[in-house]
Amino acid sequence: GDHLEFPGMNPEITLRKHQKDAIAHILYGQNVLLAHVVGAGKTFEMTAACMELKRLGLAQKPMFVVPNHLVEQWGAEFLQLYPSANILVATKRDFEKKNRKKLFSKMATGEYDAIIIGHSQFEKIPMSIERQKMNIENEIEEITNGISSLKANNGERFTIKQLERTKKGLKAKLEKLNKNDRKDDLITFEEIGVDRLFVDEAHAYKNLFLFTKMRNVAGLSTSEAQKSSDMFMKCQYMDELTGGKGIVFATGTPVSNSMTELYTMMRYLQYGELQERGLTQFDAWASVFGETVTASELAPEGTGYRQKTRFAKFF
Repeated sequence: GDHLEFPGMNPEITLRKHQKDAIAHILYGQNVLLAHVVGAGKTFEMTAACMELKRLGLAQKPMFVVPNHLVEQWGAEFLQLYPSANILVATKRDFEKKNRKKLFSKMATGEYDAIIIGHSQFEKIPMSIERQKMNIENEIEEITNGISSLKANNGERFTIKQLERTKKGLKAKLEKLNKNDRKDDLITFEEIGVDRLFVDEAHAYKNLFLFTKMRNVAGLSTSEAQKSSDMFMKCQYMDELTGGKGIVFATGTPVSNSMTELYTMMRYLQYGELQERGLTQFDAWASVFGETVTASELAPEGTGYRQKTRFAKFF
């Protein structure tokens, strides 16, 4: 990134080498994970990358999804680096029911260098009903295949029951969508026209549905947060739109509890590549990149040691 120049940037601020390299990676590479330590300057990296993408005509409408309490701070820091930038900073008030329609119209029709919104606000921007249905149908198909595979290989009844429960929940969701097929008067995410997505503190989305035959392994969770499935759906849409170049995740803690979080990050950012290599299911990914390790550890109650299995080794 040494060759990069940044027209319009505050001349009082000089970016460091690693920041310029990260910006070059965003400009020339595929989806990016900025996994730098806290304080390394990820905010300025994303801001400068956004403005360069706009200047070079590689993006029309970038959106920043940041923790709710940091929305206004993000807006201030963005303008500190690029004082003449035209940005839309969406507040909590903008997302109140009476103001939401007006805000979405502004997003869809305005010519902004960036739109900055909070994590929970992002979830309120709906995908089209057709895409939601398609996404749920794909998940149901994946789970159905998983159940068949478990039954063929005499898998544990507990795991099969758990998957069948998940499948039932997804079918109920699909039924609700089919009944509620009225055209909502809210503008959808696709209609807003976002073509670059920057997600700050991306570890907040690590609870994404995970199908696995493994049991009693620390860090493996088959539960799912609604905001994570919403983010996954939007990431897949961005991949379709940009050929796998439209997403930047930033987090100082890409792995906090378990190596499985790396798999989740790869699903968000490299889903197409996982599909090409037949590694979309966790067990296939785990067999290629790692192994489970059982070791003794002190029980939290301090009453002695216990055996704990973790997905720990990573190749």
